[in-house]
Amino acid sequence: MLYNTLSRKKELFKPINPPHVGMYVCGPTVYGDPHLGHAKSYVSFDVIYRYLLFLGYQVRYVQNITDVGHLTDDADQGEDKISKQSRLEAIEPMEVVEHYMYTYYRDMDALNILRPSIAPRPSGHIPEQIEAIRKLIEKGYAYEANGSVYFDIKKYNENHHYGKLSGRKVEDMLEGAANRELDKQSDKHSTLDFALWKKADKTHLMQWPSPWGNGYPGWHLECSVMSQKYLGETFDIHGGGNENIFPHHECEIAQAEGIHDKTFAHYWLHNNMVTVNGQKMGKSLGNSIYLHELFSGSNQLLDKAYSPMTVRFFILQSHYRSTLDFSNEALHAAEKGYNRLMAALQVLEQLNYPGCNKENTQLSEEIETICTSLSTSMNDDFNTAQVLAGLFDLSNKINALKGGQLDIKEISESSWNQLKTIFPAYIKDVLGLKAENENNTDAMNSVIKLLIEIRNTSRKKKDFETSDRIREQLLETGIILKDEKDGTTSWSFA
Repeated sequence: MLYNTLSRKKELFKPINPPHVGMYVCGPTVYGDPHLGHAKSYVSFDVIYRYLLFLGYQVRYVQNITDVGHLTDDADQGEDKISKQSRLEAIEPMEVVEHYMYTYYRDMDALNILRPSIAPRPSGHIPEQIEAIRKLIEKGYAYEANGSVYFDIKKYNENHHYGKLSGRKVEDMLEGAANRELDKQSDKHSTLDFALWKKADKTHLMQWPSPWGNGYPGWHLECSVMSQKYLGETFDIHGGGNENIFPHHECEIAQAEGIHDKTFAHYWLHNNMVTVNGQKMGKSLGNSIYLHELFSGSNQLLDKAYSPMTVRFFILQSHYRSTLDFSNEALHAAEKGYNRLMAALQVLEQLNYPGCNKENTQLSEEIETICTSLSTSMNDDFNTAQVLAGLFDLSNKINALKGGQLDIKEISESSWNQLKTIFPAYIKDVLGLKAENENNTDAMNSVIKLLIEIRNTSRKKKDFETSDRIREQLLETGIILKDEKDGTTSWSFA
């Protein structure tokens, strides 16, 4: 079951052509470094992508990179965001795109977000966008005015329903528009109409020839055209942030269904935003936190650096449709939770199952019930918060097996196999969590082993100051040493 913004209810997911699934998610406009809001969105859809793959679906995941047409007021006015940034940096627009596309993927890779199957850019699909505009003019849903082309909302609404995704009524919007005077410089028939193609003057840095003169495509058009090029006229899932519902996604639907007279996407999924102390995060508010700042601790709102996996865990603790409120306290808690989960995974990998001696039916059933609950939670609109709760229940069992509070020989073979398979699969494959600095695990183990040897030597010499300092400093980094009669024998994450 997934929540469909279009129907405003949870629906059973039925792909058009199983086992194939087509999913399109609105990607970033690459004119600046990625921030925590980007992480919230793309971690959320990464988990959805991962879970569909986990269930055995063959997913074509398309996520665009916007490199032209997104204006500074997110509608039809202002300067192109990338052109504006190129003027500020005194470089070519495509240099801006290449640089910030690199930083976007750098930070997404750090968060262990899978790359999409296809990452199209509108600048590489100008012919397709021009052809889409031509068809809309031909059908009477668009008009040319002084070198620009606009979508005619009133005309479209005679045969279709503009506003069905957002729940807005054209009549109400027109009534509100009647109280606003149409900009005297505008060539639109109505304030509701939106640009499909914008005329460019000679100073505009990015422009292409078209039947209506030199210009560039509107922001909304790119997603309609590129999603249908790679996924078909009708596809399964379209995703994005809540802020995209209106006007961006509403306009996408109008363009696509205006051309083809077919349902554009069956399921619309939207993630919620990030807040800081209850206030929306944004550049204009001065409370935006870039991911590279999170990873380095270089933002004044941060009290320390947080690892990419801590940030990912922090995001997974909230449902993708819920707001995510930033605080250092919440990230500290996420860090502890992440370390606790990874420690349990490490313990499970080291446990030896000798076979069932005398089954404790209750214990076996408890493990199987929790394992089953993980899929139940994911099938309930990808509820990662509940999945984490179930994983912590399993981690308690795992730690009890290691400590001897539970007898591993009392678990049935089928229950053990479930635990051994499902626990790591949900952590790694579904939630996308992994050990920090996975490639440096051997080196880290060697360093900790050396520190344990030094500590044991110090204790034998009755140098308790040194041995205590080693234990305390390791504890500050989230590592617990286990002491026995003969000295420190092992370690685990806090």
